[in-house]
Amino acid sequence: MLASVAQSRKADACSIAIVGGGASGALMTAHLLRFAGDAIRLTLIEPRAKIGRGLAYATENESHRLNVRASNMNAFPDDPDHFCRWLRTNGHRGEDRFCFVPRLVYGRYLGSLIEDRLAESDAPRARWLRETVTSLSERDGSVTLGFSGRQTAVFDMAVLCCGHEASETLEAPFVSPWQDPNSWNTAPDSTILILGTGLTMVDAAIALSESGHRGPIVALSRRGLLPQAHRRVDVAPIAQTELPSPATLAPVLHWLRARARDKMRSGGDWRGVIDGLRPHVQAIWRAMPSQSRRRFLEHARPWWDIHRHRMAPEVETKIRALQESGEVDAKRDGASVSIRPRASEVEVRLDVSRIVSCRGLTSDPRRSSNPLVTQLFAEGYARVDPLGIGLDVDNDCAVVDARGRASERIFAVGPMSQAAFWEAIAVPDIRLQAALLARRLTEQARFSAEAT
Repeated sequence: MLASVAQSRKADACSIAIVGGGASGALMTAHLLRFAGDAIRLTLIEPRAKIGRGLAYATENESHRLNVRASNMNAFPDDPDHFCRWLRTNGHRGEDRFCFVPRLVYGRYLGSLIEDRLAESDAPRARWLRETVTSLSERDGSVTLGFSGRQTAVFDMAVLCCGHEASETLEAPFVSPWQDPNSWNTAPDSTILILGTGLTMVDAAIALSESGHRGPIVALSRRGLLPQAHRRVDVAPIAQTELPSPATLAPVLHWLRARARDKMRSGGDWRGVIDGLRPHVQAIWRAMPSQSRRRFLEHARPWWDIHRHRMAPEVETKIRALQESGEVDAKRDGASVSIRPRASEVEVRLDVSRIVSCRGLTSDPRRSSNPLVTQLFAEGYARVDPLGIGLDVDNDCAVVDARGRASERIFAVGPMSQAAFWEAIAVPDIRLQAALLARRLTEQARFSAEAT
């Protein structure tokens, strides 16, 4: 077990604080423990009772599945069978490399990474502080963190792994998709409206069905796009030299569509092309001018998301949704919803008992409810990226302050860094970030130790 005490700074080791113990924090901690040896001392700061869960893996519903096959959910890029071995060792004998395991199982796997690494050492190099970080300051060659209980702790470096936030605070008739539907206090035959038709809608609809709800479920979005489903297909390898210049968005999209069509004409599957492009996505994004990035977010992102972030085959047949758009007028004991289908001037009225908000996660950090993020902006330790979808970080994950200077002591990985890397929200991408940053921080710590 991790000790619930703060990490003290030691002269013979670099002290690093990992802020957040969800998927990003668990992966970052696991990689630092793997690479750093005695060069560092870690404090993992997470107020929740379990490590590795976060918003994505805290569900207890076994029907909520990963949307990435088991073979690509390993914590360590150089050990491609790590997760599958863990599944077999922990009694999941019927799962193969293509399976899509329950998210709660993957949360246990992430938590075990840290516990297993600590068990290998006689002198644990990491500690767990169950606190909420509310402030951060950098001065005199160190980073000071403030906690909700008003205590402070000083470290040599800090890595922000705050992860996803739910999009908003909701009041009835709006309810959160992350809650058990049995807590919504609605009649089992009432009509439920789900705003959004992405993967969160998939989870909410399945949870509703399994809770005994018998009434209509209406899924509503502007474009009516449902996530595509996975198939057992091989990755179509794509060489760097095949890629068009990302100077403008149109040639990239044209090339991708043509490549997918060619694959399908030859009897293949477009999914193999999307999967083959995945290793290059970050490089394409980073080379793309800001104007092209903005055009992608405004016009192409919904179509990219439904092809890139796909459903597990097990849940594909459970999902049916209406492809419509509309406005909502809230009422005290429910809502009367005005819906205008696309290409129609006629509005349809729909009375619903609850509205489930599945419109996505908070990406604009200026809307964050996290007091630490608010403080970072207010005091100039961080700034929002030009697109407003994350913190501004450099190519090494260093947080850029209000004056445009990259910090040497404050870093961010995972969803907080998606503005710089785009593909930074899924485990296969976060593990690469964590591995590269862990190596860099380890080298930095050892260099500092040799210099003293």
